Order: sequence, then structure tokens, then C-alpha cells
Amino acid sequence: MEKIVLAIDPGSSKIGMALVLRDAAGKLNLLWRCVAPQEELLSRVQEASEQRPFSMIIIGSGTRSKETVLRVREAFPSVGILVVDEKDTSMQARERYWEFHRRRGWRKLFPATMQVPPVPVDDFVAFILAERVLGDA
Repeated sequence: MEKIVLAIDPGSSKIGMALVLRDAAGKLNLLWRCVAPQEELLSRVQEASEQRPFSMIIIGSGTRSKETVLRVREAFPSVGILVVDEKDTSMQARERYWEFHRRRGWRKLFPATMQVPPVPVDDFVAFILAERVLGDA
């Protein structure tokens, strides 16, 4: 059965978001992602809902998690919210970034785990949070 969720990695100054589809075969597809200032949280949730309607919002348990849950619940009271442990997601997100962006030049010479992506990877953290939920569902 198809399921679409919006995952949010809240942070002190920015948020990462990922809209993820689990198709009928169980494959996960990243439909939309963004990294935005914390102040844009609600407008970005609205933007995601305009991309594709989602059935649940997954929020990482780290920095500003409680505040994020309250803000989202107040603005979108009919959508279920699930808080998920963020343990090890930052390191996994760095690796995931390189899966989506091919390494070129000197970057090919070093393992992906030893490299820091040139941009924030909060959107990939959100994707990993969605994987943790949808992979078990």
C-alpha cells in the first residue's frame, strides 16, 4: 500500500524536510526535500502538502523537537505526528548526500565517510528519519 510522509529534522537555526513515498512494492522514493531557516517551518510544511498530500509528519527528537511538534500540531491539527530518535542520523546523512551527488575530481580518491558535504544535509537527515519509520511499517 502506498504511503506518503513528511519528515522534519528540526534544528536551532534551520530545518531539513523530506517528502517520502513508500510505493506498493515497499520501495522508498524521495519526492521533495529542502533545507530552510527555522522561521519558514510552517510555510514549508504547507509547500510540501501542495506537492503531495501526506498522511503523517515525522519529527526528529533532537534540538527544538518539542517546539516543532507544538507549532506543527497547532497549524495542522488533523495530521498525525510521530517523534523519532535521531541517533547517528547526521553521519548517515553525509553518506547519503554522496549517493545523490556523484563525487568528482579529488573527492573520488577518499571514502565518502571521510568527506563533509559542501552544503547542509538536514534534508537527508529527514529522509533517514522517514526511512526508519517506513522501513519498519
